[in-house]
Amino acid sequence: MNAAQRPATHARLYETAPDATDADGTRHWITRAANFCVVVSDAPAGAVLSRTGQADEHMLLLPPGTAATVEAGGETIAAAGDSLTILPPGDSRVTVTAPGRIARILSSTATDLLALASNAATYADGAPEVAPLAAWPTPPGGFRLRHYRLAELPSPDPGPLKMRVFQSCNLMVNVFERWPAPRDIRRLSPHSHDDFEQVSLGLAGAFEHHLRYPWTADKTVWREDEHVHYAASPNVLVIPARVIHTTHNVGPEPAWLIDVFGPPRLDFASKPGFVVNAGDYPLPAKAA
Repeated sequence: MNAAQRPATHARLYETAPDATDADGTRHWITRAANFCVVVSDAPAGAVLSRTGQADEHMLLLPPGTAATVEAGGETIAAAGDSLTILPPGDSRVTVTAPGRIARILSSTATDLLALASNAATYADGAPEVAPLAAWPTPPGGFRLRHYRLAELPSPDPGPLKMRVFQSCNLMVNVFERWPAPRDIRRLSPHSHDDFEQVSLGLAGAFEHHLRYPWTADKTVWREDEHVHYAASPNVLVIPARVIHTTHNVGPEPAWLIDVFGPPRLDFASKPGFVVNAGDYPLPAKAA
């Protein structure tokens, strides 16, 4: 399967059964891309989300109203809602202290989760059109828990989208500030990515996504444009490489969108002041 053939994944988690359920009732929805996966979990207080021997860093996003105790690398932190935590490689334990819906982002080294993904079959060929996952330099002082309180970190973006970008060695997320009103449909931003995918995770609000697939010489594999409505959240869209795309929220409810990339985007990381936690992670030598 090439880029022209690979379909986008439209995961309306609000209307689909979970991909896994723990003994304590925690429900998990797992959606993958070529290089990473997004796990959205509805977790009761006391639920434990653990990783053993995780090969690289992963991320924990706690929406407002949730909270957790996070243990990793010999450290323990109390993580309140509206926060992003980057966990170091190795063993980790997240104990939910205030119940709710939380999200984790892990690289494709988490093969146990990739196997459970609702769209696992879409990536049976390994997605050769996507550049492979490649870790950036180890942060100064080594790996450790890194915790970011989002309310204390306003977007540096002067535009209306209010982008707020964070990175680890292997992943990058754009945790937009919440959009209080629908996006101006006269100011959309259709674009594509040559050799990497984008995952858009909706945690509040309703969205319309618009996708245009590339043409090849073989008309039999052409795909129609997609204009897709997500009536509620949570939802996950996986956008294949080279697919032109743009998104806007709809309806009166405030919207919250998170874009995910892996590995980190050099174009974002190279912009001075653009990545909120740039001081924690050095650029690759060839870009520094």
